[in-house]
Amino acid sequence: MTAVESRPAGVLETSETSSGHRPFGARVMAFVALTKPRVIELLLMTTVPVMFLAAQGVPDLWLVVATCVGGYLSAGGAAAFNMYYDRDIDALMERTAQRPLVTGMVSPRECLVFAFALAAGSTAWFWVLVNPLSAMLSLGALAFYVVVYTMLLKRRTSQNIVWGGIAGCMPVLIGWSSVTNEVSWAAVILFLVIFFWTPPHYWPLSMKVKDDYERASVPMLPVIAGNKAVARQIVLYSWAMVGVSLLLWPLGYTGWFYPAVAAVLGGFWLKEAHGLQARARAGVTGAKLKEMRLFHWSITYVSLLFVAVAVDPFLR
Repeated sequence: MTAVESRPAGVLETSETSSGHRPFGARVMAFVALTKPRVIELLLMTTVPVMFLAAQGVPDLWLVVATCVGGYLSAGGAAAFNMYYDRDIDALMERTAQRPLVTGMVSPRECLVFAFALAAGSTAWFWVLVNPLSAMLSLGALAFYVVVYTMLLKRRTSQNIVWGGIAGCMPVLIGWSSVTNEVSWAAVILFLVIFFWTPPHYWPLSMKVKDDYERASVPMLPVIAGNKAVARQIVLYSWAMVGVSLLLWPLGYTGWFYPAVAAVLGGFWLKEAHGLQARARAGVTGAKLKEMRLFHWSITYVSLLFVAVAVDPFLR
């Protein structure tokens, strides 16, 4: 048992209601933390380059700003709903023990009001300043993340991150639709890239913090399966991701630059994935497993891949 686990409920309630322990500056930062800004940075990293591809050049800069603001508000609302619903298990896990609802810097009621405000505001923002299709896609992504992933899947199945990750794929469709007011096969292909990227991106982190999830009774795949089984799944999804990432070129959506970059990045990814599998098969555990190498590379991979998406139209 940890100090976080043994926190009495009454202590949390007292800290929530004691305004003397909640200075204004810290409160502002706590509400920002509710939106999970570091996660949103990655979501926007997949949104903006797709807008360049959809426009086959530089999209309207005001449209880019409007889409990014709307995307931040929507994803931030989803994150706040997630923290409201998961505040019980967040208090049990070391990596989430300092979230605003656990520390009492924000009360559950304040969080819920904040989440609804962001959800409504982002939908209206997209509808008025971008287009109705993007507004509906944004609202659908928010609802999917909150209801399907957070409420239905996360605590019930080891496939939670596979299907729940669909919400994280939606910014690709939103970026494309904001420019074209439709969804094309190019957007669907990039949607699938993120779909297959999400499990091998997140499972290495889950391997690292497996004890946290086990303590909170969250059935992430590494909790219910051994390292060998998890690494095998990581390799399978990695090959699917790399294969799908190369489809844009033969279908005529890009020139030579994007597939060249995708092939090189994919090669490095597969090297890391197979390396992790080899270490898992050899029975390596602890720090020598080096599962976080793939996690960190996955962020670099998706960032550089989508930079290539944005640059390719200028080299055709």
